[in-house]
Amino acid sequence: MAVTIRDAMTDRGLFGDMFGGDSFAAWRALLAGFYGLPLTDQEAAIWAKITAQEYTAGALFRELWLAMGRRGGKSQVAALLAIFEALLNDHRDKLAPGEVATCMCIAADRKQARAVMRYISGLVNENPMLRRMILRENSEAIEFDNRAAIEVHTASHRSVRGYTLSAVILDECAFWYQDGMNPDKEIVAALRPALATLDGKLIALSSPYAKRGILWDAWRRYYGADHPRVLVAQAPSRTMNPTLPQEVVDQAMAEDQEAARAEYLAEFRSDIASFLDVDLVADCTRPKPLELPPASSLRYHAFCDPAGGGGDEFTLSIAHKEGDATIIDLVRGRRGSPADCVREYADLLKEYGIRAITGDRYAGRWPSDEFRRHGISYLASELDRSGLYLEFLAALNAGRVELPPDSDVARQLAALERRTSRSGKDTIDHPPNGSDDRANAVAGVVAMGRAKDRTRVTW
Repeated sequence: MAVTIRDAMTDRGLFGDMFGGDSFAAWRALLAGFYGLPLTDQEAAIWAKITAQEYTAGALFRELWLAMGRRGGKSQVAALLAIFEALLNDHRDKLAPGEVATCMCIAADRKQARAVMRYISGLVNENPMLRRMILRENSEAIEFDNRAAIEVHTASHRSVRGYTLSAVILDECAFWYQDGMNPDKEIVAALRPALATLDGKLIALSSPYAKRGILWDAWRRYYGADHPRVLVAQAPSRTMNPTLPQEVVDQAMAEDQEAARAEYLAEFRSDIASFLDVDLVADCTRPKPLELPPASSLRYHAFCDPAGGGGDEFTLSIAHKEGDATIIDLVRGRRGSPADCVREYADLLKEYGIRAITGDRYAGRWPSDEFRRHGISYLASELDRSGLYLEFLAALNAGRVELPPDSDVARQLAALERRTSRSGKDTIDHPPNGSDDRANAVAGVVAMGRAKDRTRVTW
């Protein structure tokens, strides 16, 4: 007799002790309906509330996209679904000799991937029956004796190819774009063929964020649309986890209503939008070379975004003017000792005949002192980060920028966000946990070129 997802969540011999209580009632309704099981009247009411459609038993959904609030139980349920697909659904009759049915859990970064694997490992190893099925286990994968495996991956379209997949679980996919231009779309495009052999499930569980990316696209196209294979649901945190105290939500709403509506009420944010169009960046990028060598007939200017060590890059951009256009000759970024970065960059600046550089005013006095040691004057930018990006946008829209074919620059520019505060002021910055070191150096050197046009200053 086949084990259903309802059995897995309610049978005390499986995971009933964790998922069988009232606090997981909404999850049981959603997952039972997703797998085509009959629903009780109470479950059907929950289904209608979070999917905006009436339930029809026996539906053969293949994709589930759930936009839900934080602390709603996503990680526990992701672990449950991975185990259900790997151990309680038998795919061996569809596998070729030597082939393994893999359930893949994909997270935004290694830290989140490890957290998901800890939940999976905990659920499997606490159950004596399932623990006996383990052949091998490490921090990224568990292999079982039924020719199935569970693996965790970070969000990269290259790492997900070459598998036969029984299911894919996308963890917090609304935040994947920060690591590239559109990695979420590229990843899903790479996954769907790998799911075809086993008619596998694609399940996305994420808090919503800005109105872009695969989660937003799925919600916009399919929420309430009664699609035969794609199910989209939306649920506040306390709908999926009623044990979350209301005072937590109330406090968050009082501190930052827009952020709290996304984090706890599962609403896509209206105060955040993409700053630059990807196609516009591509149109302004030269095909090659990556760097233009110095020419004695040209006058150059430079901008840097200093870093004090750690994970940030110390970046430098050099450019020159050709008529109204700013040609960016090179962009470099390096990590390590700030003193070593300054020494290397000072030598590079001298190759281009540059004796003064402009940089971030928030870096303190040390860049000025360090560059001066190498014969380079350091001037603090009069514009803040947002001001630099707004100047850059104006030049880009006017077609007065030539960008180098630097993939890191392109990714960082495409990921920039425009955020509107409650006072109506716009700020431009990288997304959470993202970076814009190279993008900031590019925007700074373009803003300098525009300042030259306005003031006719000789650089």
